[in-house]
Amino acid sequence: HPSSSLSSSLIFGHSLMGSQQDSIGIVRIDPSFFTLGQIWFEKNEKNIQQQAKNPFSWWNNNYKEIDKDERISISALSRTLSDWGYQKATTIRHPGEFSVRGGIIDIFPINKKCAFRIEFQGNSVEQIVPLNHITTDPDILLKQSVIQPTDKRVRDEKTKHEYQKMLSSLQENSYVVHIDHGIGIFIGTETIKDTEYLVLEYAEKDTLRVPVVTIGRITPYIGFTNPHLTRLGGNLWNKTKQTVKEDVIKTAQELIALYAQRELAQKKPYAIDYSLENLLEASFPFEETKDQRTAIEDIRKDLKSTAPMDRVVCGDVGFGKTEVAMRAAAMALGSGYQVALVAPTTVLAHQHYKTFVQRFAQTNEPVRIAKLTRIESTKDQKATIDDLSKNKVDIVIGTHRLLQKDVRFSTLGLIIIDEEQRFGVKQKEILKKDRAFIDVLSLSATPIPRTLSTALSGIRNISIITTPPQERHPIQTIVQKSNDTIIRNAIRAELKRDGQVYYLHNRILSLQQCVQRVQALVPEARIAFLHAKLPEKTIIETIDAFAEHRIDVLISTTIMENGLDMANANTLIVENATMLGLAQAHQIRGRIGRSNTKAIAYFLYPSAKLPEKAKARIRALQESEALGSGYTIAMRDLEIRGAGNLLGREQSGHIARIGFNLYCQMLNEAVEELQRKT
Repeated sequence: HPSSSLSSSLIFGHSLMGSQQDSIGIVRIDPSFFTLGQIWFEKNEKNIQQQAKNPFSWWNNNYKEIDKDERISISALSRTLSDWGYQKATTIRHPGEFSVRGGIIDIFPINKKCAFRIEFQGNSVEQIVPLNHITTDPDILLKQSVIQPTDKRVRDEKTKHEYQKMLSSLQENSYVVHIDHGIGIFIGTETIKDTEYLVLEYAEKDTLRVPVVTIGRITPYIGFTNPHLTRLGGNLWNKTKQTVKEDVIKTAQELIALYAQRELAQKKPYAIDYSLENLLEASFPFEETKDQRTAIEDIRKDLKSTAPMDRVVCGDVGFGKTEVAMRAAAMALGSGYQVALVAPTTVLAHQHYKTFVQRFAQTNEPVRIAKLTRIESTKDQKATIDDLSKNKVDIVIGTHRLLQKDVRFSTLGLIIIDEEQRFGVKQKEILKKDRAFIDVLSLSATPIPRTLSTALSGIRNISIITTPPQERHPIQTIVQKSNDTIIRNAIRAELKRDGQVYYLHNRILSLQQCVQRVQALVPEARIAFLHAKLPEKTIIETIDAFAEHRIDVLISTTIMENGLDMANANTLIVENATMLGLAQAHQIRGRIGRSNTKAIAYFLYPSAKLPEKAKARIRALQESEALGSGYTIAMRDLEIRGAGNLLGREQSGHIARIGFNLYCQMLNEAVEELQRKT
């Protein structure tokens, strides 16, 4: 019974306790949760756990997993719980309470339907046990079950803390969205008669002062371009919101229909023979990271279920998404199915083909792998298509050539879409159309926006890989004015350790002169060049020569960002870094540092005077040397692109009109509203 006191559990020993658990997840108390029931957390638990791994997700600081044997002191944990709004009590009865006694913390997390006991041995968690007699009704809204702090001082402190947190998310002279007044510019704060105000500037230089206590109605504007400022006092903003709302409801209905359709679609669960996967695992030269293991396990569960898989694996460049895809392919082959991997470019398809052939050869099993792109001869293409239809090919790797009508499979079970973010919505639909019963695994280096994940949970399953491979070092990033000495020394230092160099020169017209200049600086180096206008056969021959270390320095346009994976290339020189967008620069930097050798990236700029924006971009690159920083780099740019990819082009226009945050808020509300009705 909810109101039973804890002392009774001590009298009855462990009779009121459930069996031990390996871990327990605790959610911070946030007022926005009060309209939810505990059942919402149960439904979204997997999604919250995934999001919490993303170091830049809101959940990362608002959800904590306590593991058995974890090193943490009682005082540190009880401090965190107090900071998170949990009320200290002598005995716990309600969600949102905790008590400390000797080496024990009893806690009733707001996201769980019963309380838990965490027992410590010194500064280590010894066991975690559910207290089954202290429960809550999962359907009751949290505002009815969580005890609110009555102490005015505590409440005021919390409120002040919240305001400060929200204020720090607004930058002076940046665009903001006020839910009632529209898009303005945040100028700063001012105090009038002891009341603090936010000062916003609108169209025609109109000024609006908003009391800081209403800061919850303001969010930073995130959009694709600089927005139009709203006129104060007019009706246009309400009209805009209404138009977008109507469209949002339509989008929400489509998402829910898609979810329902997926729920109805049934396939035969995989009966997996694991021998091939086990051989693949045994031949993997590294230790899988925790996130890789979780992603592989997620896929295994998906494949063994009766619902078709539609999972996206997100991870920074070089964090082992391809290995996860190969394990999935092995599971499909072990169940008697064919696998198709679709890549956005011929170069990437070729790279995957080589990797798959090499990895599966290590198993000594006769896995038949074919490649289908434009550059194979007509005769070879015809032979591959014929073999696919007769089940003489196990894995086919190609570009959208695989989507053409003449390609027929015998027993296709799994489609892997690489760099999903680079396929158009239409192309993705062709892939999934008429294949409602086929499992789809997408790989993406673009993070899924947290603000969207609630609306999308249940529609897309997401696995996030944020842990870098073991022994992987952060890439040292050097930003300075360009000169010949730096270039010569950087190349020679890499050649001295028998490594290779990527050199980015992003103008096709002057590429030949660049090759001559670098050759004159380092006469002993073997140099080749690459750009997208070369015949695809030449591109692939050059990449193969570089992979076989017949080339020391590869001078290239941004074609190099397309998934080249050379462990021996550990110096990158970018000739004019000011011309690159942040996300692209990060993607290109991800080409090096793919082994345990320390890698160095030189971002050079031509003149002493840099435009302010270019300076900020380069500074951000230098500050984000950390592994996995793809999740911070141009987070907004990437998130919005991720949103556009998931929702389609039309919605991108609406996002621009009212800002990303308000759009997501509307979408989440519409999805929840529709789900309540159905």
